[in-house]
Amino acid sequence: MELASAQLSADAARDPADPDPVRHPARPVRDVLRLARPKQWTKNVLVFVAPGAAGVLVHARPVLQSLAIFGIFCAAASACYFVNDTIDAEADRAHPVKRHRPVASGQVSPKVAVALAVALFAAALLGAVLLSGWQLLAVVGAYVAITVSYSLWLKHQPVIEISAVAAGFVLRAIAGGVATHVPLSSWFLVVTSFSALFIVIGKRTGEHEMLGDERALHRSTLELYSPQFLRSALTLSAAGAVTTYCLWAFDKGGLSQHGSHVGHLVWIELSVAPVITGVLYILRILDAGRGGAPSELALEDRTLQVLALIWAVLVGIGVYA
Repeated sequence: MELASAQLSADAARDPADPDPVRHPARPVRDVLRLARPKQWTKNVLVFVAPGAAGVLVHARPVLQSLAIFGIFCAAASACYFVNDTIDAEADRAHPVKRHRPVASGQVSPKVAVALAVALFAAALLGAVLLSGWQLLAVVGAYVAITVSYSLWLKHQPVIEISAVAAGFVLRAIAGGVATHVPLSSWFLVVTSFSALFIVIGKRTGEHEMLGDERALHRSTLELYSPQFLRSALTLSAAGAVTTYCLWAFDKGGLSQHGSHVGHLVWIELSVAPVITGVLYILRILDAGRGGAPSELALEDRTLQVLALIWAVLVGIGVYA
């Protein structure tokens, strides 16, 4: 009886937010996988844009190279999440949702998270060297340096943090071209840069609206952005993305220096329609107070998926037909 009473007292004193080792046995692999955030790997499909637009994905070698750089960026991105969640663990414990993250909840220890991050960083950098030498190493290294700096400091700097996140998208796209030895044109960089800014500013706009007065608990810089500033920045980035894409589509040159046959360029020009429609659709979503999670939106919104498919088909016909 005394032993049972002691056990009941221990159960009553236990913090309900803490995992119970008896009722909820630890699942290290599952927790590490959650920490790696595989949903975010969808961003890495950007590595296929340059080789896809250059028309080289009909050959086995560029396909394998693209898949390899995709894996490298998955490793590098997950390593960055390990670092970020370890640094933010204390703050995450005070957040109603983030406190359930593996490091914040104690399911993965900070030492394990950091060790895994170091291993994944090393694997990503070594893979870059083996795949395409020092040039790809420089791109992946820049991505690692920017994302780690973001976790340590840049995410607290208004506007700079937007550029840092957007740079991650641009570096993914550049890495795809470098890995497959596809020359990148200035149009590629301009279109990608404005599109990346549009995605990141859209995310901040959605977060600002959805989180309301608790926005600073989620992201400190959100408190420093006014709705008017975010709307202006969103308009600027959207206009830049649409304008530069239209200029590319009608420029006969393509995203890389590998031009398509003149007779097929009309299909690429027609791709302007789903791009503009998609931008307007996203703006409507943001105006409705949604859109704070672009990755989930891309995976769940059927309209955006259909527009993306139409765009891919039109560009694919223009490049590969």
